[in-house]
Amino acid sequence: MSELPKRKPTRLKHFDYSSAGAYFVTICTQDRKRVLSEIVRPNFTDANEILVADSVGEGLAPPEVRLTEIGKIAEEQLLLLENRYSNLTIDNYVIMPDHIHIIMLLRGTGGASPSPTVHDIVCTFKSLTSRLCKQRHGIGKMFQRSCAEHVIRDQKDYEIRRKYIYENPIKWYYKNAENGEG
Repeated sequence: MSELPKRKPTRLKHFDYSSAGAYFVTICTQDRKRVLSEIVRPNFTDANEILVADSVGEGLAPPEVRLTEIGKIAEEQLLLLENRYSNLTIDNYVIMPDHIHIIMLLRGTGGASPSPTVHDIVCTFKSLTSRLCKQRHGIGKMFQRSCAEHVIRDQKDYEIRRKYIYENPIKWYYKNAENGEG
């Protein structure tokens, strides 16, 4: 019987992931199945825009993220997390075909009750989204077991993560267009 590979811990040792701050989280679908969205060339509705797009190549607008029905469920559940956790703000996110990037902001709860950890929030999101996807679309396991978490340390780090979220669909589109998948 072969041994499973050891997972490297992704969390900082001795860090309190319920503390106030900004966190960059990546959640991947099970087996990286592309079920959440499509990244497509933007639609140009104005005749002048079509002319510009054709003469310049791709045009000036970035590729669009088009959510699937499953992606719409994920987005809805992501945004509803703010109602469940009064100390949470979903600051920025992108729902890619096989993963989701999120910047979440946690505020202190004032000690009234234990603050949820980033892990607690992600587990809630994954559970609720998975349940609805199974009910509505018969999808079994929706997400990978773990997620990647990054503690955003300062304004520069925050701007890097925000830019990454903005550019991720653009990079995806051109990478997959080169491979004939765009």
